[in-house]
Amino acid sequence: MNRIWNSVVGKLWITILLLVSFVLFIVTVLLLEFLGNYHSEAVEETLTKEADTIASIFNDHAEVNISLTVIDDILGPETNAVIAAAPHESTYFIHNGINGDQLREEILNEPDFQKVFETDETVMKEMLLPSLTEEDMLESYIVLASPLQTIEQKHGTVFIYQSLEVMDRTAERTTNIVFLSAFIAFILTTFFAFFLSTRITSPLRKMREGAFELAKGNFDTKVRATSSDEIGQLATAFNQMGRQLKHHVEVINQEKEQLSSILTSMADAVITFNQDGTILLSNPPAEKLLQQWLMKRGVEKGEPLPSEMIHMLEHVLDYEEEIQEELEMEGAYYAITFSPLYSGDSVRGAVAVLHNMTEQHRLEKLREDFIANVSHELRTPIAMLQGYSEALLDDVGATEEERREMTKIIYEESQRMGRLVTDLLNLARMESGYMRLYKELVQFNEVIERMTLKFSQAAKETGVQLSFTTELDDWAAAEIDEDRIEQVMTNLIDNALRHTPAGGQVIVKVEQEQGYAKVSVNDTGIGIPEEDLQYVFERFYKADKARTLGKSGTGLGLAIASNIINAHDGKIYAESTVGKGTSFVFLLPLKKM
Repeated sequence: MNRIWNSVVGKLWITILLLVSFVLFIVTVLLLEFLGNYHSEAVEETLTKEADTIASIFNDHAEVNISLTVIDDILGPETNAVIAAAPHESTYFIHNGINGDQLREEILNEPDFQKVFETDETVMKEMLLPSLTEEDMLESYIVLASPLQTIEQKHGTVFIYQSLEVMDRTAERTTNIVFLSAFIAFILTTFFAFFLSTRITSPLRKMREGAFELAKGNFDTKVRATSSDEIGQLATAFNQMGRQLKHHVEVINQEKEQLSSILTSMADAVITFNQDGTILLSNPPAEKLLQQWLMKRGVEKGEPLPSEMIHMLEHVLDYEEEIQEELEMEGAYYAITFSPLYSGDSVRGAVAVLHNMTEQHRLEKLREDFIANVSHELRTPIAMLQGYSEALLDDVGATEEERREMTKIIYEESQRMGRLVTDLLNLARMESGYMRLYKELVQFNEVIERMTLKFSQAAKETGVQLSFTTELDDWAAAEIDEDRIEQVMTNLIDNALRHTPAGGQVIVKVEQEQGYAKVSVNDTGIGIPEEDLQYVFERFYKADKARTLGKSGTGLGLAIASNIINAHDGKIYAESTVGKGTSFVFLLPLKKM
């Protein structure tokens, strides 16, 4: 029953049946009432006419027998008559059935009928009298008393009586006919209501199925319009709605994909927050940043964001204004912009854009250090050039030997400035990506040994023992720019000789480490402090003057060497122990033969 009532067909069907049943009930009740009144009036009218006819017959005919015969023919079936010339006396009696005497006595002695003998008034009354067919049984009769002769003050009366069973049978047959008609009408109404409901709801069910398909995301669903009425127009509107939904969803998906592509391709980190501060959306750089913060801060703290960002987020959500700050968080510098997200007139969250400024800060510091270092490096030779030049101009030198010495110093300082400028230009070209390598396939052991032996004489002059060892196969080859690698070896060996005291050793060793050739330049000098190791490959790094043994360089050699090794897809690093020595190591990929 619930299934029927929850469907449109059932509701429409039951509604029509209830409506028609109510109408049929009202019509049946009114019709039965009308037919009952009609039968009563018809009986009364018939009895009145028959009484008038009997009175006319008796008044117009003197022959009583003829009159009774005619009256008997006139009376309808189951209709009887009593003719009385005076009250309580029966003159003529026409009766069919049993209990005639009792009927006649009760009718003649009825007080309501006595006034008919004295007036011209006709009296009709329903009485409970003995049955015509069964003994000791009463039934209802309708009795009509009509004056028979009106010439004298006292006149006769004709009584016509008829059992109401006839009228009841007629009413019963009429009622059966009415109920049969109502039942047939109910059956037909049920059939046509169900048929009509089905015809109306069939397209509605199809549209319901189509709506479910739309809800599943199948926007190509179509509903066939079978008519041009409101339901057909609804099907047309449904199809238009499906097309519009498909179009809008495609537009939304395109915008979403476009936004996702923009967020994914952004180098800056973008994080979207909800009203309660939870993270709704983040792009890959932001996810990487959050992972780094989580690893640094630890999971137990439960806060994925630094406290500085939390304070900025709270400010944006509370005051509904955009803020921009540059902060140092977790050892890095970020330019952070927080903007509120609106939903109508209220703020529903915020979006943060983080630009990593760490590299810019590092480059800015390098620029400042570069300017300071270049200024420092150029100040001494320029001052010496200026001083000795003024001395020569002022003829300060007393002898030719002194003037030659001043000129030599000026020449050496100019060469030093030239080397500094050349190194700076080379380093700038390397770091800007303009360094071009001319690689050739060479026997690695042979090349490194030759580069090492070039410094044999310089090692003897400084009292340092220089040696070369290799654990690499003689056939091992590498594709390198020989001139550039020689520049690296020259710088490393020269630094080792300058920082190693007389009697020390410088060992150049070649090994194989997986697919790389490992070259290490090891000295027994006084070493480099551990806190300085991370800076040795930066520009203008110099060890303590006490460790240079009076032979200072420009401070750019190791930075140039690092760029050359990196350009060969290699790696360079330094290891040192103060008082024991230093090892500079670089790795170059070997060529598979």
